[in-house]
Amino acid sequence: MKVLFIGDIVGGPGRKAVRQYIGELRSQYRFDCCIANAENAAGGSGITYATAQELYGYGIDAVTMGNHTWSKKEINTFIDADPRIARPANYPAELPGKGTVVIDGKLGVISLLGRIYMEPVDCPFRTLDRELEVLKRQVRAVIVDFHAEATSEKCALAWYADGRVSAVIGTHTHVQTADERILPCGTAFISDAGMTGPRDGVIGVKKELVIEKFRTSMPVRFEVAKGPVQFNGVILDIDEETGKATGIHRISNVFSV
Repeated sequence: MKVLFIGDIVGGPGRKAVRQYIGELRSQYRFDCCIANAENAAGGSGITYATAQELYGYGIDAVTMGNHTWSKKEINTFIDADPRIARPANYPAELPGKGTVVIDGKLGVISLLGRIYMEPVDCPFRTLDRELEVLKRQVRAVIVDFHAEATSEKCALAWYADGRVSAVIGTHTHVQTADERILPCGTAFISDAGMTGPRDGVIGVKKELVIEKFRTSMPVRFEVAKGPVQFNGVILDIDEETGKATGIHRISNVFSV
């Protein structure tokens, strides 16, 4: 099984990049499933019903979220009815939505939030154990989107999950790392898949606004940057019989949209 995982999609430019590039990637890699982190897909923060449907229309099978899950209040009106969105599983259980998705009965997806330099949530390690106990009754292959700030926390979770999941893919920093590998027991890992969105901003935001915030320490309303767009992600090769990863390949491309 081949899986395309798309790094954090940021705003309209990121969505356009998916529309423009996903067909070429499908022809090149012939992937079976596509997962995307889309917590910034609508205007740079959060997701709406319309943006979710747009992404599904481009061939994305499942969407993972993160710390901006609730940025658009509209999500509360449709997340429970959408079987393709996984919000962080270590949010309180009484919140809308769910933390896992199953694609075509063969691939499980878990969304988790980190706790280092992030808002308080339940333990991602214990949450992983709990979610796997249920998912492993349905599928052999499982991909974890670990939306976290600290590389050490992402790496630790990957080692903790090694041999029990197909891949641990880090998201959130919007900067693609070069540490992709297969761990000894068959779990693919990368600290961060990167960002699909404007290249010439500061992690997708207009650079002058971010600079102003750093210089003045005053609140600034962020806006999605313009200009060239980058597409970041990874292609995963997974043995369907064992659920083990056999390959992980980084994707990074820059183009105009």
